[in-house]
Amino acid sequence: MNVPLSDDTIDAGAVAAYLKQHPSFLNDYPELAAQLTMPREQGAVASLAAYQLQQLRDKNAELERRLGELATIASDNEKLMERVHVLTVALLRANTLEVTTRTVIAKLNEDFHTEQVRLLLFGNHADLPRSEWLRQVGGGASELPELAELLQRREPVSGRLSTDKLAQLFGDEAAAIRSAALVPLGDAGILAIGSHDPDRFQPGMGTLFLKMIAAAVTAALARARDLA
Repeated sequence: MNVPLSDDTIDAGAVAAYLKQHPSFLNDYPELAAQLTMPREQGAVASLAAYQLQQLRDKNAELERRLGELATIASDNEKLMERVHVLTVALLRANTLEVTTRTVIAKLNEDFHTEQVRLLLFGNHADLPRSEWLRQVGGGASELPELAELLQRREPVSGRLSTDKLAQLFGDEAAAIRSAALVPLGDAGILAIGSHDPDRFQPGMGTLFLKMIAAAVTAALARARDLA
Protein backbone atom coordinates (compact mmCIF):
# COMPACT_ATOMS: atom_id res chain seq x y z
CA MET A 1 0.00 0.00 0.00
CA ASN A 2 1.84 3.13 -1.28
CA VAL A 3 0.09 6.46 -0.70
CA PRO A 4 2.05 9.48 -1.97
CA LEU A 5 1.83 12.36 0.49
CA SER A 6 3.06 15.96 0.16
CA ASP A 7 2.52 19.17 2.12
CA ASP A 8 1.09 20.79 -1.00
CA THR A 9 -1.68 18.28 -1.70
CA ILE A 10 -2.74 16.76 1.66
CA ASP A 11 -3.45 18.60 4.90
CA ALA A 12 -3.82 17.29 8.47
CA GLY A 13 -7.57 16.89 8.09
CA ALA A 14 -7.12 14.62 5.09
CA VAL A 15 -4.60 12.53 7.01
CA ALA A 16 -6.99 12.25 9.97
CA ALA A 17 -9.85 11.26 7.67
CA TYR A 18 -7.68 8.62 6.01
CA LEU A 19 -6.64 7.14 9.36
CA LYS A 20 -10.27 6.97 10.49
CA GLN A 21 -11.07 4.94 7.39
CA HIS A 22 -8.01 2.72 7.93
CA PRO A 23 -7.80 2.01 11.69
CA SER A 24 -5.25 -0.79 11.14
CA PHE A 25 -2.77 1.53 9.44
CA LEU A 26 -0.13 1.11 12.18
CA ASN A 27 -0.33 -2.66 11.78
CA ASP A 28 0.89 -2.18 8.20
CA TYR A 29 3.51 0.42 9.18
CA PRO A 30 4.58 -0.42 12.76
CA GLU A 31 7.82 1.55 12.38
CA LEU A 32 5.77 4.80 12.51
CA ALA A 33 4.76 4.03 16.10
CA ALA A 34 8.22 5.03 17.31
CA GLN A 35 7.89 8.46 15.72
CA LEU A 36 4.33 9.42 16.73
CA THR A 37 2.95 10.90 19.95
CA MET A 38 -0.58 10.96 21.31
CA PRO A 39 -2.32 13.09 24.00
CA ARG A 40 -3.65 11.73 27.27
CA GLU A 41 -7.08 12.66 28.59
CA GLN A 42 -5.51 15.21 30.96
CA GLY A 43 -3.88 16.93 28.04
CA ALA A 44 -0.25 15.96 28.64
CA VAL A 45 1.53 14.47 25.67
CA ALA A 46 2.64 10.84 25.93
CA SER A 47 4.64 8.82 23.41
CA LEU A 48 3.38 5.62 21.86
CA ALA A 49 5.70 3.63 24.12
CA ALA A 50 2.65 1.89 25.59
CA TYR A 51 1.67 0.74 22.12
CA GLN A 52 5.16 -0.50 21.42
CA LEU A 53 5.31 -2.24 24.79
CA GLN A 54 2.05 -4.06 24.07
CA GLN A 55 3.41 -5.13 20.70
CA LEU A 56 6.51 -6.55 22.41
CA ARG A 57 4.36 -8.31 24.99
CA ASP A 58 2.26 -9.90 22.27
CA LYS A 59 5.36 -11.06 20.41
CA ASN A 60 6.91 -12.44 23.61
CA ALA A 61 3.70 -14.30 24.44
CA GLU A 62 3.71 -15.88 20.97
CA LEU A 63 7.36 -16.86 21.33
CA GLU A 64 6.69 -18.41 24.75
CA ARG A 65 3.77 -20.36 23.30
CA ARG A 66 5.93 -21.70 20.47
CA LEU A 67 8.78 -22.56 22.83
CA GLY A 68 6.29 -24.42 25.03
CA GLU A 69 5.08 -26.42 22.04
CA LEU A 70 8.66 -27.24 21.02
CA ALA A 71 9.51 -28.31 24.56
CA THR A 72 6.48 -30.62 24.63
CA ILE A 73 7.39 -32.13 21.25
CA ALA A 74 10.99 -32.63 22.36
CA SER A 75 9.85 -34.36 25.56
CA ASP A 76 7.46 -36.64 23.65
CA ASN A 77 10.16 -37.51 21.12
CA GLU A 78 12.61 -38.34 23.88
CA LYS A 79 10.11 -40.74 25.44
CA LEU A 80 9.44 -42.36 22.06
CA MET A 81 13.16 -42.74 21.46
CA GLU A 82 13.55 -44.49 24.81
CA ARG A 83 10.71 -46.88 23.96
CA VAL A 84 12.20 -47.69 20.55
CA HIS A 85 15.53 -48.36 22.26
CA VAL A 86 13.91 -50.69 24.80
CA LEU A 87 12.15 -52.55 21.97
CA THR A 88 15.40 -52.89 20.01
CA VAL A 89 17.30 -54.26 23.02
CA ALA A 90 14.52 -56.74 23.75
CA LEU A 91 14.60 -57.93 20.13
CA LEU A 92 18.36 -58.42 20.33
CA ARG A 93 17.81 -60.80 23.24
CA ALA A 94 15.25 -62.89 21.36
CA ASN A 95 16.77 -66.13 20.09
CA THR A 96 13.85 -67.78 18.28
CA LEU A 97 11.19 -66.65 15.84
CA GLU A 98 8.45 -67.26 18.40
CA VAL A 99 10.18 -65.17 21.07
CA THR A 100 10.82 -62.44 18.51
CA THR A 101 7.18 -62.21 17.46
CA ARG A 102 5.93 -62.29 21.05
CA THR A 103 8.41 -59.56 21.99
CA VAL A 104 7.20 -57.29 19.20
CA ILE A 105 3.57 -57.60 20.26
CA ALA A 106 4.24 -57.35 24.00
CA LYS A 107 6.48 -54.27 23.77
CA LEU A 108 4.18 -52.39 21.40
CA ASN A 109 1.18 -53.15 23.61
CA GLU A 110 2.86 -52.32 26.92
CA ASP A 111 5.35 -49.54 26.17
CA PHE A 112 3.56 -47.78 23.32
CA HIS A 113 0.07 -48.13 24.85
CA THR A 114 -1.60 -49.42 21.71
CA GLU A 115 -5.03 -51.05 21.71
CA GLN A 116 -4.44 -53.53 18.89
CA VAL A 117 -1.26 -54.87 17.32
CA ARG A 118 -1.21 -57.40 14.50
CA LEU A 119 1.74 -59.11 12.86
CA LEU A 120 1.20 -60.59 9.41
CA LEU A 121 4.13 -62.83 8.45
CA PHE A 122 4.68 -63.97 4.87
CA GLY A 123 5.25 -67.70 4.48
CA ASN A 124 4.43 -70.68 6.67
CA HIS A 125 6.18 -71.18 10.00
CA ALA A 126 5.21 -74.39 11.77
CA ASP A 127 6.99 -73.39 14.98
CA LEU A 128 4.80 -70.34 15.57
CA PRO A 129 1.71 -70.47 17.81
CA ARG A 130 -1.81 -69.86 16.64
CA SER A 131 -2.92 -66.52 18.02
CA GLU A 132 -5.23 -63.62 17.19
CA TRP A 133 -2.26 -61.22 17.03
CA LEU A 134 -0.35 -63.35 14.52
CA ARG A 135 -1.41 -64.24 11.01
CA GLN A 136 0.68 -66.30 8.63
CA VAL A 137 0.20 -65.38 4.98
CA GLY A 138 1.49 -68.37 3.02
CA GLY A 139 1.11 -66.73 -0.37
CA GLY A 140 2.97 -63.57 0.63
CA ALA A 141 1.99 -60.10 -0.55
CA SER A 142 0.04 -61.50 -3.53
CA GLU A 143 -2.46 -62.94 -1.06
CA LEU A 144 -3.33 -59.43 0.16
CA PRO A 145 -4.58 -57.49 -2.90
CA GLU A 146 -6.36 -54.97 -0.65
CA LEU A 147 -2.95 -53.91 0.68
CA ALA A 148 -1.01 -54.12 -2.60
CA GLU A 149 -0.68 -50.35 -3.09
CA LEU A 150 0.47 -49.78 0.49
CA LEU A 151 2.99 -52.62 0.32
CA GLN A 152 4.48 -51.33 -2.94
CA ARG A 153 5.29 -48.01 -1.29
CA ARG A 154 7.36 -49.78 1.40
CA GLU A 155 6.78 -46.80 3.66
CA PRO A 156 4.77 -46.58 6.90
CA VAL A 157 1.23 -45.30 6.37
CA SER A 158 -1.00 -43.78 9.04
CA GLY A 159 -4.58 -42.56 9.18
CA ARG A 160 -8.01 -44.01 8.70
CA LEU A 161 -8.01 -47.13 6.57
CA SER A 162 -10.87 -48.53 4.50
CA THR A 163 -13.06 -51.31 5.83
CA ASP A 164 -11.54 -54.01 3.62
CA LYS A 165 -7.99 -53.10 4.68
CA LEU A 166 -8.94 -53.09 8.36
CA ALA A 167 -10.59 -56.48 7.97
CA GLN A 168 -7.41 -57.96 6.49
CA LEU A 169 -5.29 -56.50 9.27
CA PHE A 170 -7.40 -56.78 12.41
CA GLY A 171 -9.96 -59.46 11.67
CA ASP A 172 -12.81 -59.53 14.20
CA GLU A 173 -11.51 -56.38 15.91
CA ALA A 174 -11.61 -54.29 12.73
CA ALA A 175 -14.90 -52.56 13.58
CA ALA A 176 -13.38 -51.01 16.71
CA ILE A 177 -10.35 -49.52 14.92
CA ARG A 178 -10.72 -45.81 14.16
CA SER A 179 -7.15 -45.06 13.03
CA ALA A 180 -4.11 -47.17 12.31
CA ALA A 181 -0.46 -47.27 11.33
CA LEU A 182 0.65 -49.82 8.76
CA VAL A 183 4.35 -50.67 8.83
CA PRO A 184 5.73 -52.81 5.96
CA LEU A 185 8.52 -55.17 7.06
CA GLY A 186 10.16 -55.74 3.69
CA ASP A 187 9.77 -59.33 2.53
CA ALA A 188 8.96 -60.49 6.07
CA GLY A 189 5.40 -59.16 6.31
CA ILE A 190 3.41 -56.29 7.81
CA LEU A 191 3.05 -54.79 11.27
CA ALA A 192 -0.29 -53.11 11.94
CA ILE A 193 -1.00 -50.90 14.95
CA GLY A 194 -4.61 -49.92 15.57
CA SER A 195 -6.28 -47.42 17.87
CA HIS A 196 -9.82 -46.72 19.02
CA ASP A 197 -8.98 -43.01 18.85
CA PRO A 198 -9.62 -41.56 15.37
CA ASP A 199 -6.89 -38.95 15.93
CA ARG A 200 -4.16 -41.24 17.27
CA PHE A 201 -2.74 -41.90 13.81
CA GLN A 202 -3.22 -39.15 11.25
CA PRO A 203 -2.25 -38.78 7.58
CA GLY A 204 0.93 -36.78 7.21
CA MET A 205 2.17 -37.40 10.73
CA GLY A 206 5.88 -37.98 11.16
CA THR A 207 6.93 -41.55 10.42
CA LEU A 208 10.53 -41.47 11.69
CA PHE A 209 9.81 -43.63 14.74
CA LEU A 210 7.66 -46.02 12.71
CA LYS A 211 10.58 -46.44 10.28
CA MET A 212 12.93 -47.13 13.19
CA ILE A 213 10.53 -49.74 14.56
CA ALA A 214 10.20 -51.30 11.10
CA ALA A 215 13.98 -51.54 10.71
CA ALA A 216 14.43 -53.13 14.14
CA VAL A 217 11.62 -55.66 13.70
CA THR A 218 12.63 -56.57 10.15
CA ALA A 219 16.23 -57.21 11.21
CA ALA A 220 15.11 -59.24 14.24
CA LEU A 221 12.82 -61.43 12.15
CA ALA A 222 15.58 -62.09 9.60
CA ARG A 223 18.02 -62.96 12.39
CA ALA A 224 15.51 -65.34 14.02
CA ARG A 225 14.90 -67.15 10.73
CA ASP A 226 18.66 -67.53 10.19
CA LEU A 227 19.05 -69.02 13.66
CA ALA A 228 16.27 -71.53 13.10
